[in-house]
Order: sequence, then structure tokens, then C-alpha cells
Amino acid sequence: MISIRRGRLAYISALGPAETGGECVFCGKQHGTEKSDAANLIVGRSAHVYAMMNLYPYSSGHLMVIPYDHIDTQENLPDAVLLDIMHTVNKAVAVLRAVYKPHGFNLGVNLGNAAGAGIAGHYHFHVVPRWYGDANFMTTVGDTRVIPESHEQAQAKLAAAWSAL
Repeated sequence: MISIRRGRLAYISALGPAETGGECVFCGKQHGTEKSDAANLIVGRSAHVYAMMNLYPYSSGHLMVIPYDHIDTQENLPDAVLLDIMHTVNKAVAVLRAVYKPHGFNLGVNLGNAAGAGIAGHYHFHVVPRWYGDANFMTTVGDTRVIPESHEQAQAKLAAAWSAL
């Protein structure tokens, strides 16, 4: 069965990675304000990375941990950035546990287009909360994910929890 995520290709094509001639959607977010972070769906920051909600989430609370620098693959990341990514992933898991109480998590990276990376030119780490039975008939039959709240509502809750930890 082939699954198509409608809208995603247009989004990636218009704002895709720099090597396709478009602007990288992850770059330029180093110096955010609370207002711009909310508009960009950023829930938290650290020295080298930020945590941002996925615009096309697999589940409620799907976050990505993204380095400020435009680096394409893990082996090109400086050690300090790698360490910061993992510390931030741990914090993201703690925040998501507190806010959504998931039964588990998928944590991972898609390196390159062949591996499923939508934005292959800028390394990012996915943190996806999971619940028993969260893949229902809508996902299978209708290529639709049912997310029970808006991005704006989720960002506000997650950013508040991020600041509290």
C-alpha cells in the first residue's frame, strides 16, 4: 500500500532544503522571541538547538530537536551539539510525559531522502509520543491523522511545561 501525505510535498517543495534552491525551514531561528517562537511552533531552546513542533505530526506533541547550524548529517555535528541534542531530547521526553502522558515514544533520525527525511539538508531528531491504539482506521484508510488540538494550543502547553522543567 502506498501512503501519500497530502500537502507535505507542496510544503517541502516551497520551503525545502537549501540544496534544492529553496530556503531551509529550520534556519534563521537562532534568535527568537517568545512571540516569534510561538508563531514558529518552537517550545524550547538550549545553547545549540531548539525544540519545535512538527507541522505534519505523526501524533499529538510530535517534536523535532534541531541544531541552529545548517548541518546535513550526524557525523558532521560537533560533539557539543550532539550532546546538547541528546540532553534536549531527554527534556522533550520529560515535557511530553508531563503534558500528554503517552504510553511510549519513537525517537529517531532520518538521514537522507532515501531514509524518509522530508528536510534532508538540515539534521533534526524526532521525538514522537505514542499511545496504544494510536494508529487507527483513519490513518490506514483515509491517509489522515486525527490530532485532538491545534498546533497553537499544543505549542502553548508544551512551551509552558518546557519553561517549568
